[in-house]
Amino acid sequence: MAHNAEWRNVGQNAFPVLLLLLISVIHTEQLESSQVRALLKVRQILGFPPFLNSWNKATDFCNSEPSSDLTIVCYEENITQLHIVGETGAPRLPENFSIDSFVATLAKIPGLKVLRLVSLGLWGPFPGEFTNLSSLELLNLTSNFFQGSISPSISSMTRLQSLILDSNNLIGGMPDGIGSLSSLVVLSARNNSLNGSLPHLLGNLGDLRVLALSNNKFSGDVPGLGGLTNLQVLDLENNVLGPRFPEVCDNIESIVLRNNKFTFGIPDIVRSYYQLKTIDISSNRFVGPFPVSLLSLPRLTYLDIAQNKFTGMLLENLPCSDELSFVNLTANLLTGKLPSSLLSGSRKRVVLYAENCLSTGDQNQNPISLCTNEALAVGILPNSQKRKQASKVILALGISGGVIGAAILAWATFLVARNFLDESQKQKSPPRLVSENVPAVYTSKLLKDARYITQAMKVGALGVPSYRTFSLEELKEGTKNFDTSTSMGEGSHGQMYRGRLRDGSNVAIRCLKLKKNHSTQYLMHHIETIAKLRHHHLVSALGHCFEYHLDDSSVSRVILVFEYVPNGTLRTWISDKRVSRKLTWAQRIAAATGVAKGIQFLHTGIMPGVFSNNLKITDVLLDQNLVAKISSYNLPLLAENTEKVQINSFPNLCLHIIFAQSDSLNLLNLTGPSPKFPWIQEARNARAKHQNKLDIYDFGVMLLEIISGEPINSRSEVEFLKDRFQASTTMDDTSRNSIVDRAIRNLYSGESMKTMMELCCRCLIKDPADRPSIEDVLWNLQFASQVQDAWRGDSQSSDSSPTSPLKFAGLKRSIR
Repeated sequence: MAHNAEWRNVGQNAFPVLLLLLISVIHTEQLESSQVRALLKVRQILGFPPFLNSWNKATDFCNSEPSSDLTIVCYEENITQLHIVGETGAPRLPENFSIDSFVATLAKIPGLKVLRLVSLGLWGPFPGEFTNLSSLELLNLTSNFFQGSISPSISSMTRLQSLILDSNNLIGGMPDGIGSLSSLVVLSARNNSLNGSLPHLLGNLGDLRVLALSNNKFSGDVPGLGGLTNLQVLDLENNVLGPRFPEVCDNIESIVLRNNKFTFGIPDIVRSYYQLKTIDISSNRFVGPFPVSLLSLPRLTYLDIAQNKFTGMLLENLPCSDELSFVNLTANLLTGKLPSSLLSGSRKRVVLYAENCLSTGDQNQNPISLCTNEALAVGILPNSQKRKQASKVILALGISGGVIGAAILAWATFLVARNFLDESQKQKSPPRLVSENVPAVYTSKLLKDARYITQAMKVGALGVPSYRTFSLEELKEGTKNFDTSTSMGEGSHGQMYRGRLRDGSNVAIRCLKLKKNHSTQYLMHHIETIAKLRHHHLVSALGHCFEYHLDDSSVSRVILVFEYVPNGTLRTWISDKRVSRKLTWAQRIAAATGVAKGIQFLHTGIMPGVFSNNLKITDVLLDQNLVAKISSYNLPLLAENTEKVQINSFPNLCLHIIFAQSDSLNLLNLTGPSPKFPWIQEARNARAKHQNKLDIYDFGVMLLEIISGEPINSRSEVEFLKDRFQASTTMDDTSRNSIVDRAIRNLYSGESMKTMMELCCRCLIKDPADRPSIEDVLWNLQFASQVQDAWRGDSQSSDSSPTSPLKFAGLKRSIR
């Protein structure tokens, strides 16, 4: 009896467990059966396609062999992925097809995470019922016949990571709710008829890597995508987007903007997209100088800028990326010579360049005059007030130049005003019109206020290594412990050394001993400014190192590391009598343009700008490609350490005040009122008012030497040569030739030389307010270069471009 009672108790205890197991098995069987029935229902709704003929109730779906047509993935006996791919070009399903019924059937597979339904003939409005698939992470409905707009309810599919709606018949705008899908990695809706503007909330999709919306009807500006640090592919081809180039992060790998309405130039930051492999901006309305540095982006394989209005001169020695396999420059306004690096190398490379004005000797190039004149129609009109002034200019030129010139300029002004109205609101100052005696062929080109034509173009620091902190040991190693054999001399801001880093690169190292004790924190804001001064035409800082006092840990010495520029000073190439080979006229214009671009970056490239740089021609160095780089500029740290204030560029006034390092000897304090010396306060106020014009005067002095070939060492020499230049502007070319450097006489265009002389005289005007802006300077330089290139092409003459460093004895390059 006891034994039976014991078994009875065991049975009573085991019964609930067995009951739970039975219920679980039944539930599992019902769940599996539910999914099977859903799949068989899908087969029926799709019209029993041949590639689903093998499906039946006995099919082991989770263990079936995957194929290109059909793949099912299961996890713990639950279907998680369903891939069904029909034949390309499959027709619409019959009229009795119901998309709602189809999606409701799929909803009976609750664990579905990946759903790929491609080329199945599905049709109907985009179903909001997809939101019932709450676990869905990937939805691909490519090549079907969905019509109507994308359902706003898609915003509730919060787990969605990929949404691919390519090649359907969708219309309407992109719903704002897309921006709430924070996990979205891929958004693709190519080949539809979607329209309207792109939602600004796209900028919230922090994980987005692919944004592909090509072949739609989207319009307006692309919203800011600069915060999408993971974005790698941007495909907006064949829409109506524009006018501004999209803002993206520098991790981007592919930018395709072909066939849109983009109008402005390419922003400077694109030059620093070192991950970029593909850029296609063809068939737009881009204008302005083509940034040739794009050709040397290290990973670029595909570049297409065809069918735009890019201007500028290509040089034969321009570097190009070895990875480039396709380059299309067709139908722009480019001049100069095709870079030899594009045509060299063992790799197969397609290079297209027809319908420009390049000196290639091909039949498929336009006359250079065409590019020169058409470039006028794509200038930037900085503000709306200038539209009215430009009309007056057109009228005046029409009276003096004839009906044809007025008609051309009227068309150009209309195009400029239409394309650059947004850009025009950035500046407020009214234009100045400078009357000139202008040849008919160049009427509108010699409007000396270049703000009608262009704005500052800041060239990025492409090719300059990243700024970093150096260790003292590394710098000692690179200079043999700062041995005198590596010394480059002592400038006004400390001892200079030439060093060689561990990676083999040469650098110039400036050691600055501080007279005051400063903490690292105090100095860092100066270092941050120095780190920003990185530009193609500046000798840029590569990094720094602090040396400390042992007693109080304050900084005793700052060591600044700069890029090394090997090819001597600009003066050496122009006015040094011991050097036989001198720069050609075209190379001199190019060097002057480089200096002007460097000045422009110092003034506008960072905030606040760097002014009063006391520039000299000996401060301009030439690299191995004869690119001009400014080596001495007003670094805040250096200025503060020496406490040096310069008040220059005023008529008959060039004042340098050097303060004593000791506070007890600091007799004059220019940071506050100067009751004992009111003239100092007046000078300071005038200097602050025209600080953007101080470097213009120094640039004018450089032009004197560039043109005359004579070293300028005193103010009296400046005034003497300026008067000669001023008088020569009314003379003929023969008389003007007598004051030009012998090395270039009869080897230049008369119009080009006249333009440079006039520009030089304007830069040296005593009143700073009347000097040209740096934008005016750059425009005139570009014009002089284009005229010289046209003259050189017409005379079928060519100038060699030496690229090897100068070799001469007894001369030492000085960097200060």
